Amino acid sequence: MKIEIWSDIMCPFCYIGKRRLEKALESFEYRDQIVIEWKSFLLNPTMKTDPNKNSLEYLSEVKGWSMDQTKEITAQVVQMAAAEGLDYDMEHAVVANAYKAHRLLHFAKTHGLGSPMKERLLRAYFTEGMNIDDSETLITLAVEIGLPQEAVYACLNSDAFLKEVNEDVQEAQQLGVRGVPFFVLDRKFGISGAQQDEVFQQTIAKAFAGYQASMGISFLDGGGQACDVEGNCN
Repeated sequence: MKIEIWSDIMCPFCYIGKRRLEKALESFEYRDQIVIEWKSFLLNPTMKTDPNKNSLEYLSEVKGWSMDQTKEITAQVVQMAAAEGLDYDMEHAVVANAYKAHRLLHFAKTHGLGSPMKERLLRAYFTEGMNIDDSETLITLAVEIGLPQEAVYACLNSDAFLKEVNEDVQEAQQLGVRGVPFFVLDRKFGISGAQQDEVFQQTIAKAFAGYQASMGISFLDGGGQACDVEGNCN
């Protein structure tokens, strides 16, 4: 069963939502039958990259908040992230256009590395204060997760995967997605926002039950003995 996730790299709740989904999947019996697909969403597609400006300064400007107000509001998000084991450093998060990073994410997906690339980009932005619009930075991150350096360089120095990014954005509009993260399970159930763990757990179970039914498969939890493909029997 596929879970499609629309998110932006610069969305603090997207990283939190990712962790909560992962936690729900850890306790799900049939997690090995779940496929995750990352979809692009751009909260501010026209944002101009400014390595000399951090996210707090940007929020203060666009929201009209004082710096004290901005720090107080973002501190709540930082605490929420910390509860999920994430270390947010908002004072060093670089204001950057995310288009290039999203193109890289699509390139990674063609190599079966979409999830590792997504995780690396989020950590680079929220924890490490990296400029996700800088090609050299993105190449370094991509190589870290196992992508071929020359192919990444060629991708970033072209318009490759721009069409795919824009198609994700248009599809989100068609689905009525107004904010991210947004999770679509088996094209039948949607979860909007970084919901609590139990919401993910319940929705995953419900969606998977429908998926099994559509495949004509029913699983009975009877504790019967069996052998697996690796020759282990119990």
